[in-house]
Amino acid sequence: MPDAPTPAAQDPATQPEALPRDPGAGSEKYKARGVALRVVVYVIAGHFFAGFLWLLFYLGANSHK
Repeated sequence: MPDAPTPAAQDPATQPEALPRDPGAGSEKYKARGVALRVVVYVIAGHFFAGFLWLLFYLGANSHK
């Protein structure tokens, strides 16, 4: 019994593009909001890291040997 022929792969250029789930996903407003969110997260994380370093130096300077 011969094997069933496999369908040929379609050329990617002929396939329709998939639509984004969010209609505004490619807009500048969407990208700007993502950048703003990233900046806020980085600023908060940077402050936590700086606070941790400050705590290490404070505890090191005030430790009684």
